Amino acid sequence: MTRLTEMHAASQIAKTIEALYDAHSFQKKNAVDVFRKFITLLDNGVIRAAEQKDGTWIVHEWVKKGILLGFRLGTLKRVSRASGFSFYDKHTFPLKEVHQNDNVRIVPGGSAVRKGAYVAPGVVVMPPAYINVGAYVGKNSMVDSHALVGSCAQIGARVHLSAGAQIGGVLEPIGALPVIIEDDVLVGGNTGIYEGTIVKKGAVIGAGVVLTASTPVYDCVRETVIAKSGNGNLVIPEHAVVVPGTRTMPSSFAHAHGLSLYTPLIVKYRDKKTDARTALEETLR
Repeated sequence: MTRLTEMHAASQIAKTIEALYDAHSFQKKNAVDVFRKFITLLDNGVIRAAEQKDGTWIVHEWVKKGILLGFRLGTLKRVSRASGFSFYDKHTFPLKEVHQNDNVRIVPGGSAVRKGAYVAPGVVVMPPAYINVGAYVGKNSMVDSHALVGSCAQIGARVHLSAGAQIGGVLEPIGALPVIIEDDVLVGGNTGIYEGTIVKKGAVIGAGVVLTASTPVYDCVRETVIAKSGNGNLVIPEHAVVVPGTRTMPSSFAHAHGLSLYTPLIVKYRDKKTDARTALEETLR
């Protein structure tokens, strides 16, 4: 298929997915055939759960509907057996097939990538890691040990997800934007990024930082407070360096007991020194 042919096919499948999702009943065999075409396009990166247009990230609700339709159509099936322990999942979501000419490294040791997740050439997946359906991982990115890329999360190119990083997934509500990590971002170890947070290009999220839409971020450089936008998304600016911090609680009880709340802080914006410390090592690829 050419790219134009693929996009035309995607347009037709989108209409069918919308109709099937809203239908109270349908012929299962035909629906399964449509879903298989859909999941293949998602798996190959032809369609995405969210993408950037004119600098703005938009969610493709019909793609999320297609994934949820797959759960409705699926039946429980044994996936594999290892050391006497069996794994079971919906038959509509097998493991992703990765071939040598895909130029993707999945290092042995317990990682799993679900079909319907796109993993671009040059990506390295260290064990154990998990990439869920609908996720998109861009070129030359690193998914390190114990890292999670949740359903529909969008990871850019040359991103490093350090050990223990948790990138939350979003399937419902349908219109909610998933977590977005743009190009050249470093996500430190044991971090958690959830609730449709957008981390813009070149940012550094320090080890142990937790970002949610409900947690304000204090920009100590620009002396502003970053809160979620009207559509419920928290946006971390380009090249921001975010570390864990605290803020006082506004009550006499908290003051009396020396209590404070966790809060993320922007302590600087990337410079040459930061770039040198966060540069991806090409020899690892």
